[in-house]
Amino acid sequence: MRYLLIFFAAVVALSSCTINKNVMFRTDTDYEFDVPSEDTVNNNLTISPNDRVLFRLFSNEGARLIVILPNFTYTVQPDGYLELPEVGLVYLAGMNIQDAQLKLEELYSEFYKKPFAILEIVNNRAIVFNGNGGTARVIDLTNQNITVIEALALAGGITQRGDASQIKLIRRFDDKPYEVYMMDLSTIEGIKYANMVVQANDVIYVEPVPEIAAEVFRDISPFVSIVSGVALIYAILRGTL
Repeated sequence: MRYLLIFFAAVVALSSCTINKNVMFRTDTDYEFDVPSEDTVNNNLTISPNDRVLFRLFSNEGARLIVILPNFTYTVQPDGYLELPEVGLVYLAGMNIQDAQLKLEELYSEFYKKPFAILEIVNNRAIVFNGNGGTARVIDLTNQNITVIEALALAGGITQRGDASQIKLIRRFDDKPYEVYMMDLSTIEGIKYANMVVQANDVIYVEPVPEIAAEVFRDISPFVSIVSGVALIYAILRGTL
């Protein structure tokens, strides 16, 4: 029995090494998070190489659709140029949507009266981990002003295991290190951060609540079955001798 207890203790110790191994993006207790923005409008959306954009052009300030350019999708070339009918190659990389539309309207004004251009980036995505450790969903940012709370809703909301008071938004940049924001959406005061606009390639990570007891039991249950079987066999053999 003493050996069985030692074996059982060793199994528990080894299984504890696998507890909550699906938890990602851990931070130290003294980690200094960036301050979340309360802006509800995404003014930082810029066009990048390899982006796919939906381009529509209207004449007379939108009164009549130009038939030759109806809802076509174009890809920004790796060098930042976008090739469009009639105007040819136009450099748009690094420009925000509003400035790019104004530039295209100026170029097309040589061919049409008071042109009205609409550009939409259609390949922007964000990743949402909604509280089940490694489980995530990729959502398309079809609207450039999708907020954190909308992104969570598109991903199915926070799961039962998710901790609404521990939500990280990880934002990556091309020209500087990433930023990490911590949000507490467990109280009504956190709604100001829930309206923060999600940007392309953002990662929203809902911290899962640790399941120590459940995971320990799940890890050791096969060993418990083995120990129980060995003990039963030993008891039967001992009783027959």
